[in-house]
Amino acid sequence: MDIKSFFDKDTSTVTHLVIDPETKACAVIDPVLEYDAVTGALKTGAADRLIRYIQDHDLKLEWLLETHIHADHLTASAYIQDQIGGKIAIGEKIKDVLNYWVPFFNTDADTPLDASQFDRLLADGDKIKLGNLEISVIHTPGHTPACVSYHVEDAVFVGDTVFMPSLGTARADFPGGDAKTLYDSIQKLFALPDETRVFVCHDYPGDNQKPSWETTIKEQKQNNAFIGKGQKKDDFVQKREARDKTLRVPQLLLPSIQFNLRAGKLPPAESNGTHYLKIPVNKLK
Repeated sequence: MDIKSFFDKDTSTVTHLVIDPETKACAVIDPVLEYDAVTGALKTGAADRLIRYIQDHDLKLEWLLETHIHADHLTASAYIQDQIGGKIAIGEKIKDVLNYWVPFFNTDADTPLDASQFDRLLADGDKIKLGNLEISVIHTPGHTPACVSYHVEDAVFVGDTVFMPSLGTARADFPGGDAKTLYDSIQKLFALPDETRVFVCHDYPGDNQKPSWETTIKEQKQNNAFIGKGQKKDDFVQKREARDKTLRVPQLLLPSIQFNLRAGKLPPAESNGTHYLKIPVNKLK
């Protein structure tokens, strides 16, 4: 297995490309579409770089895998699918997320609650083929109800479940999130062999620092700032909930969630030919 990772500086997001070198089959995990919150402009530079890499290396895209519905960036899955194919997959608990957020945005007319906008819904323990590789699905809720991690050979792609050890874990205060559940999910990951490589979805480097996105289960268990060194569940929950109370709402939460719930598709254009995203007023607590 080969892994190529792409860092998007604007959203601090890492997109991972998993490749079976024998068959040239590949899967993209958590692709990014650029969005300017001031002008409403969508840009495809990050996605186009990923597409060029796939094409330049004669790869065949089979899967576009989402670890969850992101609140900090718009997914490029639908755009990439339109360009070079692939099936869009996400955890089956996405239906719980849809049931909360679709009424919030009042978008039931163009956002199916049955999640049929996604090509495949994945359950805990499911296995999907990527060429000669096998990808195992681990349901890792807590950040959101639908979070999943993808385990391939000696690597696991964890989305926002944990970050690099110095940064700790995902927040657990989004609708459907829960610190106790997040702790239990991370214990699932910690049950993997110590040498398992862990690929995270975000990093927030300081000035003059390079982003990092690869660690190991052993390093996480030993050094994770929130859950390392055998942290007890009650202590983790207290620390996580206290930290979450200090965090601001992600800047792109409102455009990201409604867009990502459509699997990366815009709502239908209105009578003037323009697509609109909704900003609810005085509704987000």
